[in-house]
Amino acid sequence: MSTESNEAVDTMLLCCAACGIVEVDDIKLRECADCDLVRYCSDACQREHKSQHEEACKKRAAELRDEILFMQPENTHLGDCPICMIPLPIDQKKSTMHSCCSKVICKGCNHANKMREAEGRIEQSCPFCRKPTVATDEECDKQRMKRIEANDQAAMCAEGVQQSKKGDYIRAFQYFTKAAELGNVDAHYQLAVMYDDGHGVEKDKGKEIYHLEEAAIGGHPDARFNLGCEEEENGNIEKAVKHWIISATQGHDKSIKALMGYFKEGFVSKDDLAAALRAHQAAVDATKSPQREAAEEYARRK
Repeated sequence: MSTESNEAVDTMLLCCAACGIVEVDDIKLRECADCDLVRYCSDACQREHKSQHEEACKKRAAELRDEILFMQPENTHLGDCPICMIPLPIDQKKSTMHSCCSKVICKGCNHANKMREAEGRIEQSCPFCRKPTVATDEECDKQRMKRIEANDQAAMCAEGVQQSKKGDYIRAFQYFTKAAELGNVDAHYQLAVMYDDGHGVEKDKGKEIYHLEEAAIGGHPDARFNLGCEEEENGNIEKAVKHWIISATQGHDKSIKALMGYFKEGFVSKDDLAAALRAHQAAVDATKSPQREAAEEYARRK
């Protein structure tokens, strides 16, 4: 943006965009809720100025949304294992959520805990909260419901998944919606899937994309990859590639394959692909540990 443009915007922010009144002690201006271009002294002025401002507002709002959407998340939505503090793998088969505390523990720490219990001949317990391990699915369900009563968003999302597996999509939708409202990233992704499939809700592309974006912003690699696929279908290859580069750097294998495909077609530069490959490998390596390797080796021998 040029110096002249910056000065023009600054001037617009000093006075009401509709009536021109300047902000003083007893007159406070507030920004348009959707963009950062103009300010108003009252709701009446904002309504009066709507037709003049609407086009610029939508354009700027889209720009601001893209700025947020295409920021590289610091990590995936899964975060770190709360015991070893090493990033959890994207492959969720390599970790377990414990219904007693809703903590997701990597297989390495789960395995180490089981070995400790076996060697010491002690009662099996959660490796995080140390509550005794329950023996049945019914008891797990009761523990999860207790967590839900405590407003645990992770437990709500987990219950939504369970209800989906049972085919009760209406209840699943309710749990996912509540969890998403509380900020659960995976719940946003699950809602996107529901709006795409039409299970429990009417298919809605707009709502699907909204929830995919919210999940992607929160670091969900699958959501990010799916957004890339949506852009690809719409012919926006440049945006698709931007999404896939972000998810590739989170360790997402399908994103790397997509980038390699478009590298062959000339849409991805050699340098960008090389950088994505390095970042992808670094993300994968960051999830490795001797304990996790020992757990995998133990599982292979069984």
